[in-house]
Amino acid sequence: MANTAQARKRARQSVKVNAHNAALRSTLRTAIKKIIKAVESGDKAVAAASYQENITVIDRIADKKIIHKNKAARHKSRLSAAIKAMTGASAAGVKATKAAPKAKPAAKATAAAKTTTAKAAAPKAAAAKKPAAAKKAKAE
Repeated sequence: MANTAQARKRARQSVKVNAHNAALRSTLRTAIKKIIKAVESGDKAVAAASYQENITVIDRIADKKIIHKNKAARHKSRLSAAIKAMTGASAAGVKATKAAPKAKPAAKATAAAKTTTAKAAAPKAAAAKKPAAAKKAKAE
């Protein structure tokens, strides 16, 4: 328990602020679910309209620092990509396109790992050669 008047007041305030932030997080989740539901309905126009209505909620909550701005950007990007992937197809087609991007990052990661190891090996080899050249220059 808080011992000072200041600490007791901070405890009271933190309860109120926590309840307020929880309500805002709930609003955020609801906005995201509305967009997802519109995407799953299969109508691209409805999904785009829902995105435009609810994207302001995500931005507003990020501005209040309830969630990090990068998390808000990530949500907006993924929702936008889901809408762009829609071709006016049925909801089943939308779910199939959602599953496909999950496979792509693994392929990109594998390709990136191959290029990273090739790039990493080259500087190591060059770095190994440099000290030998520096030693020769000092010896002369």
